[in-house]
Formats: sequence, C-alpha cells, structure tokens
Amino acid sequence: MIRRVRELIQGPSRGSIRSAMFASFTITALLAIALTGMTLYIRFSAQLDGTVEQENQRLVAQVSQSINTYLRDMLRLSDSLYYNVIKSTDLLAEEVEPEVRLLYDTYSDYVEDIALFDSAGRLLASAPAVVVREDVPVAQEDWFIQAMEQTANFHFGRPKVQRLFQEQTPQYPWVISLSSAVELTSGTDTQLGVLLIDLKYSALEDIFRNIKLSESGYVYLMDRDGALIYHPERTLIASGLEAESNLETAERQEGNYVETWEGRERSIIVRDVGYTGWKAVGVVEGSRFSVGSGQDILVVLIIFCIYFELLIILNSALSRKLTDPIRRLRESVIRLQEHPESGDIYIGGTLETQELGSAVQEMVRRTEQLNRDIMREHQQKVKSELNALQAQINPHFLYNTLDIIVWMIENGQKEDAIRVVTALARFFRISLSKGRNVIPVKDELEHVRNYLLIQNMRYKNKFRYTIDCDPAAAELSTIKLVVQPIVENAIYHSMEFMDGDGLIAIRAWTEGGDLLITVSDNGLGMTPDVVERLLSAAPAEERRGGNSRRGSGVGLRNVQERIRLYFGEKYGVHIESEPDEGTVVTLRMAAIPFGEMEDT
Repeated sequence: MIRRVRELIQGPSRGSIRSAMFASFTITALLAIALTGMTLYIRFSAQLDGTVEQENQRLVAQVSQSINTYLRDMLRLSDSLYYNVIKSTDLLAEEVEPEVRLLYDTYSDYVEDIALFDSAGRLLASAPAVVVREDVPVAQEDWFIQAMEQTANFHFGRPKVQRLFQEQTPQYPWVISLSSAVELTSGTDTQLGVLLIDLKYSALEDIFRNIKLSESGYVYLMDRDGALIYHPERTLIASGLEAESNLETAERQEGNYVETWEGRERSIIVRDVGYTGWKAVGVVEGSRFSVGSGQDILVVLIIFCIYFELLIILNSALSRKLTDPIRRLRESVIRLQEHPESGDIYIGGTLETQELGSAVQEMVRRTEQLNRDIMREHQQKVKSELNALQAQINPHFLYNTLDIIVWMIENGQKEDAIRVVTALARFFRISLSKGRNVIPVKDELEHVRNYLLIQNMRYKNKFRYTIDCDPAAAELSTIKLVVQPIVENAIYHSMEFMDGDGLIAIRAWTEGGDLLITVSDNGLGMTPDVVERLLSAAPAEERRGGNSRRGSGVGLRNVQERIRLYFGEKYGVHIESEPDEGTVVTLRMAAIPFGEMEDT
C-alpha cells in the first residue's frame, strides 16, 4: 500500500493535478486515521459524556422552569385575591369570604388553605372554613412578621407541618407558606393585614416525580440559605443517616460544577428558580464513560485500516476522473474573466464540475437580477421604515386619555367618560385597520374626528374644530395616519396657547383628478424659514425613533415621503403660514377609488 503511494507521487506525472490530488487525499487520510486511532477513546467518551451532561442540564432546567411556573401561578393567585377581592372590598359592608372560597376551589389541587388576617393576627376570612388554634400566636409567626416588616414583597416559607388551624382530621398537612402584606379597608379607615396561602407540599413533590439524572443522579430544591425544601432522601437526611452538600452549594452561582463529596467525585448542576431565590440542584454521581478493553480499540483500528485501503483505490480512480474536467473548467473560467463575450463555460465531468460550470454561466444573469432585487428591496425597506414610523402611537396620548377617563369617572361624568372611551376605541381600531396601510378617506377623517374629540376634552374646549368632506372624496384612497400628525402639530404648537377661540378646520375634496385634504388653524403661525426647514430636514432622526418633540413621532417630512412613495414625486405636503395669522397644510394625493390601489 505504501509502495503504491510512493509510485504515484514519484511517477512521470509527478507534478500533475491528478498526482497532487491523489497525494493530498492519501496523506490527509493517513493523518486523519492516525489521529482518529489515537483519540477515538477520548472523543467517543467525551461526546457521550457531553450528551449525558446536556440531557441532565436540560432536565434540571426543566425542573427549574416547572417550579418557576408553579410559583408564578401562586403569585398570580395572590395578586388576584388582593387586587380583585380584598382591595376593592369594604370589610364593614361586604364579605370577602365567598370570593376567596371561589378562588380556593379553582386552585384546590395546589393550595391547602387561604386565610386573611388583620394587623393584630385576627382571622377575617378563610377557605376552606377553619378556626385558628387558641395556643398559636399568629402575630408572632415568622410568615406574619416577615409580611408586616417587608410589605412590598412576597414571602415563601420553608416546608412545615401546618398546625395553625384546628383540622377536622388529626393529620396535619405539609405546606409551604406564601404570605404578603395587604391593605384592608373598613369604612373610611385602612390598615395593613396579611394574606396567607398555604401551598400543598405534595404539589411540589409531583414536579420532581420521575425526574432522574443518569443512573445514579437526582434533583433537590433548596432556599437561598441552603435549607432543603425538597430532597428525594429528605427523611434520611433529617434523621442524620444521609448528608448533602446543600450548604456549600448555597454559595454557588448558577452553573455547572465538579465537587468531591465523601470521597466521591460528582457533578453539580445549579439553576436559579425565579423570584424566590430558590435553587434547583442536580447531582450526578459515578465515573465517566469508558470504551472498555483494549480489544475494542483494536477492532476499531482494524476497521479503519480496511477503510483506508479502499480509500487508496478510490483516490486513484477519482483523481484521474477529476483532473481533465477541472483543468478544462479552469481554462474556460479564465477565458470568460478576460473576455466576457467569449462564449459558454465548459460543462462536463463529475456532477460537481457540471454544477460549477452551470453556476458560472448563470453568474452574469443572476448578478443583474440581484442588482434589480437590491433596488426593489431598498425601496421596500424605505417604505417599511416609514410605515413603521406612522404606526407608532404616542404613549403619552394614551396615558393622558386614560387619566381623563379616570378623572371623569371619579367626578361622576359617566356619559363624557363613555364618549371618550368610545372615541379611544375607534381611534385605535382605525389606527390598526387590520394591518392595511391604504384606507378610505372617510375612515381617515373618522380617525381624526375621534382624536379631536379626545383632545378637545383634554384641553377643556380651548378650541373648536370642523370636518368637511366632499361626498366624491369620501370613498377615495388615502394612506393611513397622514392627517392625524398634521392635526396633532396644530394642537400642540397652536391650540395649546389659545384661550377658547382656537379653530381647526379640516376639509377634503377633489380637484383636477387629485385628492386634496387641508388642515387649517388660526394659531400662532410660522415664518417662511421654519416652513422650509419642516419639509427639507433629513428624516434620519425620525427613522431612528429619535424625535424628542411632543407629538406622535411621525413628522411632516415622514408624511411627505410616504405620500410620494405611494403616489409619486409630484404629490406631497404644502404649507402656507403667516405669523399670528395661522397655518394651512395641504395634502395632495392622486384621486384613486378605494380598492383599486395596491396596499403594501
């Protein structure tokens, strides 16, 4: 075999592509086989160890996620009890116990009991109905003290036998207490109380059931101080017959570790459990994987030697077959590079060389096509950026509107509140428009009408507004959210400084085959240089979302670019303004019936 390699390398065609290819294939294979033979044991063992370790990490992460989900459900239960039941109930006039029992019935598979106490530790409500034992000072319990001292937090206790209540059966359940401070309302007085939810320990055990790492691994749960919450050998550890490295592990951050415990090396996998500070810990004991006896390695080496002998034969035939097509392909590529009009590329030989020849032939055509695609994608990207800008909704507008609604409700103005809520709903419904960018003019004006109704109430009728739409223009196509930014500018920069005599007039009509929409105000007006700057300033800051001025973030320049993208360069925004006289903004678009215009 070695002699055959030497002959091929030192033969008459020593410097040919075929001999170089054969020599490269053969020498590379020799080195690969030698290195593979020496490292087979290590690589195979490491791969299996890695697979097992990844599976163990996945299982521990799954346990951590399951516990996190379970605890978040319990926190949501606590929030529901507080915000939906306790906080909204006057304890002098109403009872909270029926609603507490309803939520308890919903979560009874996970919750042992729910109890509400006042600041002195007196039971106010419970589910199921229980009686506090007389010999238990509730106000001195750890969960009660923690809740009263740290009122902003939820507090998870350690597993314990629940002896707080007088049970109907002599068996006391194992629970984990979840406590939090709550605000109790009694007439005009408020005081702090404590909400206690005892979680069933058995529900936590179910998460760990059937979770087994490798052959001798297991998972346990501990709190931030290292105290065990769950352990498969909890009884033996409590009796001192077994030990665990939980106190040492409590000092470790989330990650993977190797430790020596009681003379044995083992892997430790630590994963944090959300809000609580708990840690799910996986322990994998035992030795790493090994291939076995030297005979196994010998068999593998023999197989590789047989494979190498076959490889020598195939290399000889393959190098001969590949040489000529590759040479001819190279010559034709060089010819095409020097003279693009010289002719076709050689296509022949193996499938790979045929594909290479076909690929080069397609190069020019595909390059031209790609250039066209790049231009089209650039235009689409610009349009998408502008559409994304117009879709932004100013959160301050929403917050201010909600504040208005709250104020109206608190002051008994329910009908006005209903009008604002209805206008806000219609405002957002038209803003979304089922994902469409092109809508009828009547919908755009309805959107502006709802916006003006809300703003007029917000500014306490500082201005009046009129909307006039020619019937012929109502069913024409327009881009969504092009009028509202103009109206918004008129309010923020003109009407805000008026004192009841402000006027905003909106009109839509057709003229000479075009659709015209004007927004007029009798506000402060602008100088010519300000008008020019509004429409000529580069929109880069707007596209980055860097507009810090008040408004929707969709400026006049953005409206102008969107109109021109959809309708052409001859359309757009025109501004007429005089200081102390007012401003007229005109939007000019093509008059296209709704449904006949492409929506992209």
